[in-house]
Amino acid sequence: MRYRSQRIAYAYFAVALFLYGLQLAFGMLSAAKYLGPDPLIDILPFDVTKAIHTNLLIVWVLTGFMGAAYYVVPEESRTEIYSPRLAYWQLGIWTVNGVVAVVGYMFGWTEGNKLLEQPVPVKITIVIVMLMFLYNIFRTMMKGGRWTTTENVLVAGLGLAALLYLPALLQFHNYTVSIFYRWWTIHLWVEGVWEMVQAGLLAYLLIRLSGADREMLEKWLYVIVGLVFIAGIIGTAHHYYWVGVPQYWLPLGGIFSARVQLALFAMAMWAYFAMRRSGFSHPNKLAIHWTVGSAIYTAFGAGLLGLAHTWPSVNKWTHGTLITPMHGHSAFFGAYVMVVLAVVTYAMPHLTRDGDEGRESTLGYWAFWLQAAGMLGMTMAFATAGIAQTYLERIMGLGYLETQLKIQVHFLMLIGAATVFSVGAACFIWDFFRQRPIELFGGPGPEVDADRPAPEAVLT
Repeated sequence: MRYRSQRIAYAYFAVALFLYGLQLAFGMLSAAKYLGPDPLIDILPFDVTKAIHTNLLIVWVLTGFMGAAYYVVPEESRTEIYSPRLAYWQLGIWTVNGVVAVVGYMFGWTEGNKLLEQPVPVKITIVIVMLMFLYNIFRTMMKGGRWTTTENVLVAGLGLAALLYLPALLQFHNYTVSIFYRWWTIHLWVEGVWEMVQAGLLAYLLIRLSGADREMLEKWLYVIVGLVFIAGIIGTAHHYYWVGVPQYWLPLGGIFSARVQLALFAMAMWAYFAMRRSGFSHPNKLAIHWTVGSAIYTAFGAGLLGLAHTWPSVNKWTHGTLITPMHGHSAFFGAYVMVVLAVVTYAMPHLTRDGDEGRESTLGYWAFWLQAAGMLGMTMAFATAGIAQTYLERIMGLGYLETQLKIQVHFLMLIGAATVFSVGAACFIWDFFRQRPIELFGGPGPEVDADRPAPEAVLT
């Protein structure tokens, strides 16, 4: 860590990981409800636990993104954060707002719009917090005056995420219109601007971990972001297949959803060959695992499984079945969870009193492999359940409840794999909190030479 204000990131990472654990708890509770009977049905019914589970995912990943930005931007701009006090106020308001939203869901305070259930006051607070964040980061970049491609892509992704949240403030009485504009936020976040954030963070990590030439990596970054962004925007059409919009959305959704996958596979190859060139020689091996793992898992979950699910002739059978969470869980884990954990793992030696980049944590390796294996098991459980559900419901004509009884064995497999995954996540969280952080609000920090370039891995 070269700049004292980078320690802000630790507080964001701590909140993010706490929410990560809470998200997993509500996910396990939601999965268990498929097996029944449900003793909590009058207190925490499935619609509430699922809403909390999905919303916590969005909140903790965004918290991780903001923490990553507060760590990355000072190094890229070669200057301190403009206002650390504003960053801590932002985190406090963001956290309180999240708690209010979760408690509100438990008492039925919700807009009822799937994935955008937040009441209007909560949504307005989210906009205010994002504006605080963008102001602080933008002033930091102006102060540094360096404007690297890596930080530009990272911050542009976060800025566009804030902009694309604005359609969530609109309310429509027509259900088709409501669904149409819902995906302007949700799809363009997770298959558009968030992938810009992922690409920016991967570029930063690959430059630091592989020693690859910055100019070369950043040229590839432009190509990948361009492919993802253009194809991702038009690929929104794959959410419009069966909601009452004109038929021309079908070929648009199929063709451009397929093109997104090219960018995701290119991202995986880009990461692998960058690391291979360095011989994987950086001492922080765990960060390498998470970085390369993010690129590969993204190609698998968002790429391969996304293509298998979003082609119109397939989606007309699988839409609304358990095939959707098969794709969603693996895609989110690879693209966003793993990249946030990669930044946390890379930054931790600089944010704690340990300070050893070569620290080999057995618990850290268990965390990586248990989460990777557990998510693969969950993906396969959702896939087999979804295929069986599609056949029984859509081909054989069985009712929904009768079908659910016949596929319960797959939910036992799902809960088993989710338990493995949760143990891995618990290992990561415990490994994070057992390390003593440096002082967050002052105290001694590293000496900073403003003219010395930011540290990057050196090829041997």
